[in-house]
This record gives sequence, C-alpha cells and structure tokens, in this order.
Amino acid sequence: MAEPYQGADSRAHDTSGLRLLVTLLLNLVITAVELVGGIASGSLSLVSDAFHNLGDSASVVISYGAIRLRRRPNSARHTFGLKRAEIMAAFVNSAALIAITLFLFYQAARRLAHPEAVHGELMTLVAVVGIAANLAGTLILKRGARDSLNIKATYLHMLSDVVSSVGVVIGGIAIMLWKLYWIDPIITIAIGLYIGKESIETLLAAVHVLMEGAPSGVSLTSIRDAIGEVSGVKNVHHLHIWSVGEHDVHAEAHVEVEDMLISRSGEVRGRIEHLLSDRFDIGHVTLQIECGGCDDKELVKQRATQ
Repeated sequence: MAEPYQGADSRAHDTSGLRLLVTLLLNLVITAVELVGGIASGSLSLVSDAFHNLGDSASVVISYGAIRLRRRPNSARHTFGLKRAEIMAAFVNSAALIAITLFLFYQAARRLAHPEAVHGELMTLVAVVGIAANLAGTLILKRGARDSLNIKATYLHMLSDVVSSVGVVIGGIAIMLWKLYWIDPIITIAIGLYIGKESIETLLAAVHVLMEGAPSGVSLTSIRDAIGEVSGVKNVHHLHIWSVGEHDVHAEAHVEVEDMLISRSGEVRGRIEHLLSDRFDIGHVTLQIECGGCDDKELVKQRATQ
C-alpha cells in the first residue's frame, strides 16, 4: 500500500500547542481590557468585541483539543483514528462565528435606532490595544491557516477581531471629531458582512468533508482514466473518493483486469497505488481486483431502488 500523503498535513500541524497557548492568553487579556474599557466609556461596540474575543478564546481551546485528538493513534474502536476532530472543530468554530456576527448585526440595528453618547477617547485607546494584541495572534496562526480548516477557523476569529478593532478606532475618531455616534454600528455591519462570508465558506468546506464528499480538485473521471492507462487494466468501476481528515484522502474501487496470474495482479495493484499517491495525493487505497466479477460497471455505484 502506498505511504500516506504527509505534505500539507505536516505543514498544518507546525502550528504547535505553544502558539495556540500564546494566542489564548492574548485573547483573555484583550477580553478583560475591552470589557472594562467598554463599560467605562459606554461603548457597546467595545463590550460586544470583548464577548467576541471571549468566543475566540473558546475557539483556540477547541482547536488545540482537536489537534491533540487528531494525533492519537488508530485503535480497534477508531480504526481511522480521530482525524475528523479538526473538521468538527472547524465546523463548530465557524458556526459560532456566524452566530456572533448575527448578534453584532442585531446590536448594530439597535444602536442605529437609538444612538447613545460614547466616550470616544477611551474607546479609541482601548481599541488600539485590541488591534496590537489581535494582530499578534493573527500572525501567530497565519501559516497554519493556509493548510488546516481547523486553524483557519480560529485564524478567522482573530482576523475578525483585528478588523473589528480597526472599525472601533475609526468610529472612536469620528465620535471625537464630529460626534458621529451612528458610524459605530455602520462599521460593525460592514465587518460582519466580510467575516460572515469567510465563515460560511469555511463552514461549507467542513460540512463537505463530514458528508464524505470528494475532495475539491479531485476528478473521478481523471482518476479512472489514469488507472485505465496501467498495463493489464480493463475497467475501473464502483470508485469512491473521500477524506477522513482534511488532508487524509482515501480511495476504493473495483478494478477489472485481464486474465493473469494472481502474482501479476498484485503488481498491477501496486502500480495503481503508487500512481494514486504520486499524481493525486491519495494516501490510503483499497482495490478489489476482479476478472469479470461485476455486472454493474458504472463508475459510481448507485443504490438499488426500494
């Protein structure tokens, strides 16, 4: 069997527990500062951002726990291991961020309907502290976010806080200079639209993996054609491609071969496994070698109608 593909997966997990711990501590500090500053200045946006940061802290904890679970070895109870823990974490974190965004929309609508005076100077100062700390956390997670839905979901939480804090600073300056109290909820809505879009994309990608969809960029017909080029192969059917973890792609198929010795069919299987690993990054391959064994030779086997 071909060796499991490790490229992007190993890069994703370079984001160590120490990095996540530093990010968690930064979030807790920001939460405390913004909560106190929001109450003192009368800024609802700062209080909302404080709860947003508290949600980010939970996101970091979930991400770290998922990474630990993912690294556990396979067992008789979990023969694929716990690789999908990270996908579940990405799902939970993205869904939570969408819920937070909807809450911010609600608060923004209330503030637009009933503007309140805000201490612009204190609001701006606290938001600047939030920008610095959140930016540090975002940079810590940036590399891992490119290769892991789990880390990307947490990274988006941090990025949303950077953008939120920038919006709060702009709103604070506008309040100080022109008393434009309505600008704060407008900025909040704009931020929510951006973060909501990114979160929905991550959520849909996680759902696709959980529903055992074929990985993006993988074409069943391309795989069939590639296997068909292997000497001795007559037909490929009942092909299934899915991901157990984000970068752990599995494949199974029925491969019809020409009349040959069993030892020769083993060589054909080995060539197919190496082909799928090298060309398509499919690390776990299960093949049923047969000679006229199936009447149904559709590429994707259809469930029998009831």
